[in-house]
Amino acid sequence: MTSAIGFRSERGPILIALMLTMGVVAVEATVLATAVPTIVGDLGDFALFPWLFSVYLLAQAVTVPIYAKLSDIFGRKPIILVGIGLFLAGSILCGFAWNMPALIVFRALQGLGAGAVMPMTITIAGDIYTIAERAKAQGYLAAVWGISSVVGPTLGGIFSQLEMWRGIFFINIPLCLLAAWMLIRSFKEKVHKRDHRIDYAGAALLTVSMSLLILGVLQGGVSWAWDSWQSIGSFTIGGLLLAAFVLVQTRAAEPVLPLWVFSRRLLLTTTLISLGVGAILIGLTSYVPVYLEGSIGVPPLAAGLALAALTIGWPISGAFAGRFYLRIGFKSTALLGLAVALVGATVLAVTASAPSVALVATACFVIGLGLGVVATPTLIAAQASVEWGDRGVVTGTNQFARAIGSAVGAAVFGAIANAAFGSEADVPAAAIISGGSAVFLAVAVVGVATLGAVVAMPATPVPGRP
Repeated sequence: MTSAIGFRSERGPILIALMLTMGVVAVEATVLATAVPTIVGDLGDFALFPWLFSVYLLAQAVTVPIYAKLSDIFGRKPIILVGIGLFLAGSILCGFAWNMPALIVFRALQGLGAGAVMPMTITIAGDIYTIAERAKAQGYLAAVWGISSVVGPTLGGIFSQLEMWRGIFFINIPLCLLAAWMLIRSFKEKVHKRDHRIDYAGAALLTVSMSLLILGVLQGGVSWAWDSWQSIGSFTIGGLLLAAFVLVQTRAAEPVLPLWVFSRRLLLTTTLISLGVGAILIGLTSYVPVYLEGSIGVPPLAAGLALAALTIGWPISGAFAGRFYLRIGFKSTALLGLAVALVGATVLAVTASAPSVALVATACFVIGLGLGVVATPTLIAAQASVEWGDRGVVTGTNQFARAIGSAVGAAVFGAIANAAFGSEADVPAAAIISGGSAVFLAVAVVGVATLGAVVAMPATPVPGRP
């Protein structure tokens, strides 16, 4: 391998393939949020719409550590190709969904695919680039989010206004096929093979326990009362199964989520940071469009562009994150980024009672700028602390935490919003504003908690730092 970085370098085709593969999932993350009001108007069941995000994120979250472990066994390439295939199948089925429950089920299939795609793209980048090289390569990967932030909301808004929301999912077909073809053609890897034992019991316990806990949070106060047998049962059984999962992980030969990851201060704190970032992201992407469209009646395209400011700010700062952490270190960079993000989150929460597209867009842009220099340095710090054989698990754990943060965040924020929205089919603007204000305040609180994790993060040396 040469040290050159870019499209024309020896690793250029792999970089392009990774960018395209990441783009497939990145576009989906922004395109659906702007179309929620249109989808609900067509399929009904407004109270179920948070599940469009929660079930996708839950399926993604519980499978990330499984895929990560399998990638350390069989290699990154076959796992990412399986993920693309599942995401493609889910997208096609979503396009043909006949009601909200069906769409939710098919979104879960998409999530199963995304659970492999996102961590594998990041792990592969960690495999082929050194720490110093990733400071430059990150600029290319960050550009994916910038392009997606414009393409996603724009497509979502256009399809929604044309009443063709199903096209949101069908657009993934050529993207998935092209991404798979490029990876098959360009990415060759050498797998360090050794005997492994897959932790099936741990995987099953993790999936069922988290599903029950998310179910309890999301449906409590909506489909049933918080003190009903359904809520009590979901939390009790889910909690017991989660405890059983932890016990199994202490005894499994090769646990799906090794507990040693949480015994190291650096890995524990970076995992908690990723958890907070995931919750912040879902709180904004899920409710900014609904808030703007429902409160002041802006069209989906305008709401989408306001949200796009978040994912425009992220890659702009993310492109420079490598320069920051090579100069001032991982921890200082993350502290700087989260401080900026908190400013934006505070502005959004304080001004939510007076809806304004320009103000929301500005706040989202500032939050994105901050998060762009939080997520990357903390992940790379975690990756740099382990060797190849554990890099998949460490990366997977970090991405698992972000997905769990998003899944739990979607459930909690959904419960907060539904408490304000009520059960009426046509939710009044005042209720939308009240629910949005509560969600944005909760996002700011999560930001403060995440700051605590950054403060606790050890100041580790940066490999390759001059």
